Amino acid sequence: MGQRAAGGAAARCLVQAAPRRGGDGMARRASKLSTVPDPAPESGPGREEAAAGRARSTWDDQFSRRTVLRALGLGAVGVGASSLLAACSPAASSPSASSGASSSGGASAGTITIGFVTPQTGNLAGFASGDAFVLDTIRKTKAYASGFTVGGKTYDVNVVVQDSQSDPNRASQVARNLILQNKADLILTTSTPEVTNPVATVCEAQKVPCVSTVVPWQSWYFGRQADPKNPKPFTYTTMFFFGAEAFGGCFIPMWNRISNDKVVAGQFPNDADGNAFRGYWPDACKAAGYSFVDGGAYTDGLSDYTAMISKFKSAAADIFINAPLPPDFNTMWKQAAQQGYKPKLATVAKVLLFPADLVALGDLVNNIATDCWWGPFMPYKSSLDGMTSQALADAYEASSGQQWLQSLGSTYSLFEIAKIAFEASSDPHDKAAVAAQLFKVKYDGICGPLDFTTGPAPAPGAPVIPGIGLIRPLGVQWKKGTGKYPYDMIVVDNSLNKDVPVGGDLVATNA
Repeated sequence: MGQRAAGGAAARCLVQAAPRRGGDGMARRASKLSTVPDPAPESGPGREEAAAGRARSTWDDQFSRRTVLRALGLGAVGVGASSLLAACSPAASSPSASSGASSSGGASAGTITIGFVTPQTGNLAGFASGDAFVLDTIRKTKAYASGFTVGGKTYDVNVVVQDSQSDPNRASQVARNLILQNKADLILTTSTPEVTNPVATVCEAQKVPCVSTVVPWQSWYFGRQADPKNPKPFTYTTMFFFGAEAFGGCFIPMWNRISNDKVVAGQFPNDADGNAFRGYWPDACKAAGYSFVDGGAYTDGLSDYTAMISKFKSAAADIFINAPLPPDFNTMWKQAAQQGYKPKLATVAKVLLFPADLVALGDLVNNIATDCWWGPFMPYKSSLDGMTSQALADAYEASSGQQWLQSLGSTYSLFEIAKIAFEASSDPHDKAAVAAQLFKVKYDGICGPLDFTTGPAPAPGAPVIPGIGLIRPLGVQWKKGTGKYPYDMIVVDNSLNKDVPVGGDLVATNA
């Protein structure tokens, strides 16, 4: 890879990526990516643990999360493709040449290897569409360009990128490869439990530090337990995001501001997020004075939602909530419009999080509400170089020509946390020591304040779960754009985060 001047000395950051299967416009726009092939599947140590992880990831097919978590006194909730590109300057040198000089001019003490597993392709690829830009931005910070200082020594940083392909089995495989082939010191992963949980499960089994994001904590914590009825804290795996209580905290205040019949319709599939939402919302609705109508636990990929829509119409459900895969929501929402189901307020989860998600539905997205965990309206700054949220969003739009994405902030924070944990340890290759520092993370960064030491409690009165940092999300609506983009994400409820001002009025999705 090419060299970059840092503090008067040459320092290099290497980012390796698996070859892209398929492609899109963003992939074509970025060139000169140094790639490494996926390592061949490994036999021997780690394979059995990964298989066990995959088995645990199917927990939702074997047990009712609602039943399990009610026993704990808590309902749980889970929450356009782009190639992930090199975050280093292109050059003709070998992609395996990852060492460089420290910023002080001394020789590097070695290389820290960070694995990054992200759904570049498949039905979750929209979550990863800004990751290439974030990695390039991270690479340019002094911390990553010059290396981490650990125990008085400076280490170069090597980021190895793997595509989970939005597939749980693939996610397990690439996590195992990063550990056994690339000798990763830490693995970062995003987005949704379908692909983050398998990665975290492999890391826990192999005793490799891991940080996950964009996965509600209940799905991440309970869904990975060998015995969900008797959950135990993890030792090597951590995460940050929010959970069921935050969805309720965002959505219910919005429901209360729209005149409605107090009936809530739920579109929840038979998968990790769907079953978790189904475990949470009935009690949450009842406590808020609403009745809940479950559309039924359908299989992902369903093409005909007529029975579900008829059920919602018969119940005269004015409020709509969901947690489907994005393509499934597109199909269902179009059919709902055709069949005359037009709820007064739609508050959706896991879908319509990004501008590209709006294209398939056109004007049917107008005034649909959802959650937002990061945006340019947040008054937060990078812990790496002081870049503001607004500046990060502006830089992405200038670089890509596309509208900002809320996943920019969460992906950026993964790399903030990595630096904090490594530099707080005495040896970057001591995985137990690095993991221990992850559980102590407490800082202010691009996603705001994050504290892994005072996580959520799994049940009222229970001890908090260590290693989970909580983001405070906002309630937002997609409204007709007033500038260069067709739709803008507008903050309409800040019940959970008063740091952010409300930017517009909440209006009915359908009058």
